[in-house]
Amino acid sequence: MTNASASTTLLNPTMPAVSPTAPTRDTTTTASTATPTPPNPVTTTAAHDPGILVTAILSGAFLAALITAAINLWLARRKSREEERNRLRNSFAEAFAAYGAYKEFPYAIRRRRADAPAEERIRLSEALREIQASLVYHLAWTAAESETVGQAYANLIQQVRRTAGVAMHDAWKSPPAESDETMNIPPSAIDLSSLALHETTYMNAVRTHLTRLAPWWAR
Repeated sequence: MTNASASTTLLNPTMPAVSPTAPTRDTTTTASTATPTPPNPVTTTAAHDPGILVTAILSGAFLAALITAAINLWLARRKSREEERNRLRNSFAEAFAAYGAYKEFPYAIRRRRADAPAEERIRLSEALREIQASLVYHLAWTAAESETVGQAYANLIQQVRRTAGVAMHDAWKSPPAESDETMNIPPSAIDLSSLALHETTYMNAVRTHLTRLAPWWAR
């Protein structure tokens, strides 16, 4: 120890002795800084690689287009099925209307004009001919569309020809209606009540056929 250092220690005993060889400690306070978060490799890769971003966008667009196409296809098939059921419903109704026209013919014959018998015979005969042609067409169509409905319709037409046919034969023999009172035809003159059962059978067959064609959520 040098004389100067010894003198300083003796003058200020509270001051620690400093070793000339000890490293000097920096008393300056170092400000702490937050450790940065390491970047997400996926995000970083997507940000630096446009191909990945474009692929992701195209994949989402393709998925959306695929879903839209599936929905449109389902809606189109549903609309097509509903249109088909409506077409069949109208055709079955037209077949029943042809039956109804034939069924009403005994009344039309009895209510023919008395002042023009020749013209009435031609008019009613032509009208009956057209109805007969319509019945033949609907007999073939219903049989081709559904065996059950076709059989029910065939039984209905067979019965109406048997019942209404006899009534038409009798109507031609009866005098034509010449007054308002004779326009009212009692059941004793024309009785077609036996057709009710066959009408119900046909309608039930049509209803069953249309129900089978309906989607499960509409049944």
